[in-house]
Amino acid sequence: SVSAAFREHLRCLALQDFPCGLGSWVGGWSLCRDQPGLGAATAGQEEAVGVGEESPEALMELLRDQHSPWALPPGCNPQDQHLREVAVLTPKAVCGPNLFQLIRSLRIVGKEVEEVDEGLLQFEQLEELILSTNLISRITSANLPQTLKVLELCCNAVADLQDLCAQPLPELQHLGLGYNRLCSPWQDKYLTANCWPNLVSLDLSFNSLTDLLDLVSQLSSLQKLRILLLQGNPLALIPTYRGFLVDSLPKLFVLDDIHIEPEERDQFHGLAGQPELIRSEARVVVSIGEIKGVPVPCEQLEDGSKDSVVTYSYCVAYEF
Repeated sequence: SVSAAFREHLRCLALQDFPCGLGSWVGGWSLCRDQPGLGAATAGQEEAVGVGEESPEALMELLRDQHSPWALPPGCNPQDQHLREVAVLTPKAVCGPNLFQLIRSLRIVGKEVEEVDEGLLQFEQLEELILSTNLISRITSANLPQTLKVLELCCNAVADLQDLCAQPLPELQHLGLGYNRLCSPWQDKYLTANCWPNLVSLDLSFNSLTDLLDLVSQLSSLQKLRILLLQGNPLALIPTYRGFLVDSLPKLFVLDDIHIEPEERDQFHGLAGQPELIRSEARVVVSIGEIKGVPVPCEQLEDGSKDSVVTYSYCVAYEF
């Protein structure tokens, strides 16, 4: 689950171990600092550094020096560094429920997560949730904080949006669903303003979407949508695909990572009013450049030989 992966991540950060946390190395210096954040102690509160204790400056240097054995390993993000610094300056702020209030962004990538559990509701200030490259096939919006502005689920196994749209996230601005298993037709209207009133960016690339007309009818209600990715879907093979989208979604700025210029809008003006030009088929030409692994044929039979001739046949299959 996401909660289990987060607990493992916290274990790697070692927020309660030297040079972080409360221990003999800080003495009374941190015990008098009860306010969360990175502010300095008030005047008169700092105690003298005793024998075996380290100053906060020295502890912070151990975290920030890339050659230090306590430096963060490669791949950690700025928030991880921030949490460790808080654990030095105000250790109580990373103890128990207080920790969840500090986290605005949660990134769990490539951890084989299958379940988005209700433990995420503890992150009451969470704005960004990155769960790319996992094994998630189902995600329930009831387990997501309502404060989310970014939800990235790229490279998972999501095939249905029904549970995700059960309790819409009103503040969401980016929804990333690229490289999943979404397909047409939709069971209901899941990509409308009723579910995502503030959506600015939507990534549906490399799925199995085929119904362009139905998709456009839903996306047209997203008045704040400015960035759209649909490349890699079968519907992108339609000859009038880009022109139809550009004319149908006049507020769109970027389509498939390509900025929409005014000249392009003029070129495709009026295409949205001709849905009959949208064909549900495309022609694909496949050529074989090289075949490896085919057994060497028998040596050519001598003239006049009465031996039988053996014929080999091979089948080449393509998956689309």
